Amino acid sequence: MKHAQLVVLGGGPGGYPAAFAAADQGMQVILVDEGTQPGGVCLNRGCIPSKALLHVAKLINESRESSEWGVTFQPPEIDIDKLRGFKDKVVGSLCGGIEGLCKARGVELIKARGTFTNSTTLELKAANGTTSSLTFDKCIVAIGSIPTMPPFFDIGDDRVMDSTGALELKDVPEKLLVVGGGYIGLEMGSVYAALGSAVTVVEMSPFLLPGADRDLVSPLQKRLEHQFSAIHVNTKVAKLTATDAGIVANLEGEGVDPEMTFDRVLISIGRRPNSRNCGLENTKAEIDDKGFIKIDRNQRTADPHLMAVGDIAGEPMLAHKATREAKIAVETLAGEPAEFDNIAIPAVVFTDPEVAWCGITETEAKAKGIEHSTHRFPWAASGRAQTLGRTEGITKIIVEPKHQRVLGIGMVGPGAGEMIAEAVIAIEMGATARDLADSIHAHPTLSETVMEAAESAFGQPTHFFRPTRKK
Repeated sequence: MKHAQLVVLGGGPGGYPAAFAAADQGMQVILVDEGTQPGGVCLNRGCIPSKALLHVAKLINESRESSEWGVTFQPPEIDIDKLRGFKDKVVGSLCGGIEGLCKARGVELIKARGTFTNSTTLELKAANGTTSSLTFDKCIVAIGSIPTMPPFFDIGDDRVMDSTGALELKDVPEKLLVVGGGYIGLEMGSVYAALGSAVTVVEMSPFLLPGADRDLVSPLQKRLEHQFSAIHVNTKVAKLTATDAGIVANLEGEGVDPEMTFDRVLISIGRRPNSRNCGLENTKAEIDDKGFIKIDRNQRTADPHLMAVGDIAGEPMLAHKATREAKIAVETLAGEPAEFDNIAIPAVVFTDPEVAWCGITETEAKAKGIEHSTHRFPWAASGRAQTLGRTEGITKIIVEPKHQRVLGIGMVGPGAGEMIAEAVIAIEMGATARDLADSIHAHPTLSETVMEAAESAFGQPTHFFRPTRKK
């Protein structure tokens, strides 16, 4: 039996930052992770491998589109084994980096599955089946989430994949059905479409990316309509059947064939917290009806020995939120004044174009009755967007009218995921539209669209004119 001052259960983007921060504070830390290499879902089966493949997809698409600019390439030859190797190399390098940082910081890494037997003890089961016990003073629970797979889709055929299976990139199916028009489905659909699959997306709700701003989704959807074979909204998959010819999908929706056959099917209808079968019922931690551990603003649970961060601790299920929560938890353990008070958690959809937003959306402001004004700047008026041949983008700012404080910013276009950081800082710092407009932005850059959208909150942006109505 081993004992630790602090155990961190889970080695993802909530777990390993918590372990490192605690070690930096002088705590004796053991990091327990059941994977063969640390990094969690994000690094091993999510954020990082998908972005590696999306980079390749973007390159393929640009090589096809460049003929419009006078440069024509031969159709690409896809070496699927080499592409898979590139993805795996990226993942392996980053995982190795985490293990190296564990050693450098004095964090003991134990590769085993941890199950709570009580509020201060974990039973550890290694991959070879051996078991041991680990006691602790405090534990930060960071066990993440898994893809949702309804039983009627789980038909026992590996041609029906979740996001993990899709990232294995076993082959490039001739026809791929993506069930779910959220960010995972659209990102992976974009990858397979670029590699040559005829991709059909089915979404139950009336829109792609449910919950995202319609103004931002519209340019993305128009582009995807050219890349995908079909997009069906207000449509559901009633049944999947495995046959020798492929996976037969029974579809229910207006204007859609009721029965279609696909080589592979990707189920991407969301994720659920990993709170089952880990012994939490043996502790005093409370679980809500969605499976999340209930926490306060310091990441404390109802059990005085346990804290929770990341996907297991509530939505949004985003890696960067988990990392911030990890630091709050450790600062709380160290007795420092800290709580999760962030008001701008960025969300990024890494499709092409990218969609990114933070703070309050226009839809949310209307629903909550928040007084606001909305200001848009079209990227067609951006010199940099013109030079890239990508003018479909929009930058949109939500402003509180009386003091012009920035409440939310969203954008769609190439590089939106990088640009959203400026918006996060502006909202967290309580910046006004004039603060953004009066800050010099380099020319020609896409970031200028933030400045010019802000200018329209109190006047006319330089490169776009909206006639005002005469009273």
